[in-house]
Amino acid sequence: MPKVKPHRTSPSLDMTPMVDLAFLLVTFFMLTTKFAPEEAVVVDTPGSTSELRLPESHVITISVDKDQRVFFGMDDAKPKIEMLKQVGAKYGVSFTETQAKTFSNLSSFGMPIEKLPAFLNLSNEQRKAYKQDGIPADSTNNQFIEWVVAGQTASRKEFGKPNYIAVKGDNNADVPTVKKIIKLMQDKNINRFNLITDLETKPVAGR
Repeated sequence: MPKVKPHRTSPSLDMTPMVDLAFLLVTFFMLTTKFAPEEAVVVDTPGSTSELRLPESHVITISVDKDQRVFFGMDDAKPKIEMLKQVGAKYGVSFTETQAKTFSNLSSFGMPIEKLPAFLNLSNEQRKAYKQDGIPADSTNNQFIEWVVAGQTASRKEFGKPNYIAVKGDNNADVPTVKKIIKLMQDKNINRFNLITDLETKPVAGR
């Protein structure tokens, strides 16, 4: 009598729950991902081995590019409008509601305040192509420190605390310009700020 072989069935795995999970993860990241805002200037920061991370919110970023131009950025939209009004009042420059709303959406800017109204009237594409001069930061026209002080004041009013300040100097920026920016802040008793760098791998001691 021949031996009866048991019928073998190939194992199967229901992939439906894994596919559902994959789509849920993709949807989650699509809805929660915050894209980095487009900066007004590209700054190639120097490297360091510091692992301290910059806070994710309430940050004023001061950028100095390789052409010694100074740019100012602030991530909080609401106090940014209050800051614009303060600095505008000091220099006799007024802004419409539309211009103020456009300004609140800018990641950073770098020009004298007198040019801001016309700049804010441009389309998005025109603003991207616009060559910005940098914010004046000298003894005769020191608009830079006015933005910093007004930004801190507006932040205290809105959140009860000042912003963190981060200085982002280009790898090819001259040291005197960066030192001047720091000195201007220290003259206003603003002594706590971070320097933005690229993280480098720590050197390993040879054996």
